[in-house]
Amino acid sequence: MNDIVGNPTPPGLAAWALDDELHFSSAEEPPSFAAAEQDESWRQAMLEEMSSIQENQTWELVDPPANCRPIGLKWVYKVKRDERGEVVRHKARLVARGFVQREGIDFEEVFAPVARMESVRLVLALAATRGWNVHHMDVKSAFLNGELKEVFVKQPPGFVVAGQEHKVLRLRKALYGLWQAPRAWNVKLDESLTRLGLAKCETEHALYTRQAERGQLVVGVYVDDLVVTGTSEQDIVAFKEMKKLFRMSDLGLLTYYFGIEVEQGTDSHHPLPERLRAETARAERHGGLQGKQNADGGEDQAKQGEHGGKGYISRFMEDPREDHLTAVKHLLRYVAGTLDYGIVYPRRGERKAELIGYSDSDMGGDVDGRKSTSGLIFFLGKCPISWQSQKQRIVALSTCEAEYVAAATACCQGVWLRRLLQEITGEDHRAPVLRVDNKSAIELAKNPVLHDRSKHIDIRFHFIRDCVNGGRIVLGYVETGQQLADILTKPLGQKRLVQLMVKIGVEEKQA
Repeated sequence: MNDIVGNPTPPGLAAWALDDELHFSSAEEPPSFAAAEQDESWRQAMLEEMSSIQENQTWELVDPPANCRPIGLKWVYKVKRDERGEVVRHKARLVARGFVQREGIDFEEVFAPVARMESVRLVLALAATRGWNVHHMDVKSAFLNGELKEVFVKQPPGFVVAGQEHKVLRLRKALYGLWQAPRAWNVKLDESLTRLGLAKCETEHALYTRQAERGQLVVGVYVDDLVVTGTSEQDIVAFKEMKKLFRMSDLGLLTYYFGIEVEQGTDSHHPLPERLRAETARAERHGGLQGKQNADGGEDQAKQGEHGGKGYISRFMEDPREDHLTAVKHLLRYVAGTLDYGIVYPRRGERKAELIGYSDSDMGGDVDGRKSTSGLIFFLGKCPISWQSQKQRIVALSTCEAEYVAAATACCQGVWLRRLLQEITGEDHRAPVLRVDNKSAIELAKNPVLHDRSKHIDIRFHFIRDCVNGGRIVLGYVETGQQLADILTKPLGQKRLVQLMVKIGVEEKQA
């Protein structure tokens, strides 16, 4: 292998020290360079990373300038697994110790946009409703493509050039770990996509679109992963020539992205939640908690941290009780019993599916603070693309107020989704219909007159009135029995839960 700067006889990984006291499986991630250099899989992964850096002309070896404080480098190791948990790749990443950098001196801007989950689902739903295929591409060593100013780093462990140990590496392009690396890569990618004729969406900066003679092309970006879909397969194939600009992997039809499993069939897309595995005594397919938890969940305390990541229950992690731990076990059994469930996006070949939303709220469901919970869900045609369950920040004094606050939150989401949909498709779409099961809340949104029970409502929630009067949202009444957002606001019995799961498109994946 050539030297990292083009000089002969690189030391590279020529001699590998063996230490009988260090043992680990190649399916595990080694804790250090000393441990990784003993395993052939990890040695090869490091050589591939160095080869990528060389091909990219990331740096050059120079004498350290005056007052130079070079940044150290370290190796980070990651085992890549597929959706079944099997090892598919050993990945070694050379990372800069960017924590020594100082803002305003070593870097300025660091922000880089990434796609929101709702945007990803919207693209998948749009592809399903119009019968498009969704492809996946991955940029290898993406951050190495970002261009930098004067940044110096030390030579990497295992690849120090013999006889030139005192020299440093001046970076031409970014490395992982630098504060400015994400921003530099995003700027480079944005310039490349723009040159290919794609325009960035103003509503979602991680989405790019292009209107061509054969139809639309949509590209979603999440750091180094690109999702590509559109009307014409020819346009998608032509876009994949982007491999000439960057080292990329063509992963074919999308199967896994952003924590979502995707199965593309002839009749539908099946976005499945990421596989979760839990050691549970038994599995339950249906059923929720038969009552909301409170801070006084029994006299016996549970160990802290045992249920810290379980959403609603995590609110009580500072002082967990046995009842809370029981609820966590119940949830884990439910997860274990629904691993094969997913949301089905039917392939309908519709030209213009429209947005429809549902907004709901309980009343004082939080037994500790007496706050209500807002729930919303939006569909593109028959495909659910955005949902939310969130405790309100105020204490509502009436059911009308709780429903009005929930509708105002849903209104904001609906206006944004419509604007994004119009940018992606280049078409005009009707204002989303928001269905609420409280007639008083609907009248309050249409009527500017303040009543005794509503005059105290914060002015920020009256944003919904402007949207209704301006035609950006349409409020409609729905019976409580048909309120699909009900599943997001309160515990439900098995029969009601199953009914709502079917209506929002949750199905068990067939073997």
